[in-house]
Amino acid sequence: MFKKWFGKKQSEEETIVAPLSGTVVPLEDVPDPVFAQKMMGDGIAIDPTDGDVVAPVDGEVIQLFPTKHAVGLRSEAGVELLIHVGIDTVAMNGEGFTAHVQAGDRVKRGERLLSVDFSLVREKAKSAITPIIITNGDALATLEKKAEGSATKGETVLFHVKMK
Repeated sequence: MFKKWFGKKQSEEETIVAPLSGTVVPLEDVPDPVFAQKMMGDGIAIDPTDGDVVAPVDGEVIQLFPTKHAVGLRSEAGVELLIHVGIDTVAMNGEGFTAHVQAGDRVKRGERLLSVDFSLVREKAKSAITPIIITNGDALATLEKKAEGSATKGETVLFHVKMK
């Protein structure tokens, strides 16, 4: 009832699409133990092939890191996502990253969030592999990972979730 008062859609199920185009990588294969051991939550990673990062759901930007290497979103159904572009990219201090949104913005699936110079990321960071993490997994009844192989931003289904 509380969510209804504030106009948020209380949806039981949600489909989350790829925020980047590239090759899907199991989270366990990400070259960073924080992600590989799922310390921040479960998810999938993508080794990107182009520099656009788009919204994987309709929702709200709840955090944009000052270095623009990561963005947090909350979907209409309440799923909280972290898109962490590359590994050890925080040390780039925003170089090669352009934000098209800010915290508090409402976004639609497929809307551009960030532009990234992945050739620079590959040169200066440990990896361009980008984890997509569900950070509030305790709020989910089910999490089905759908994607394997290649992903197309804004189209390929990564997850199907059902809220508790």
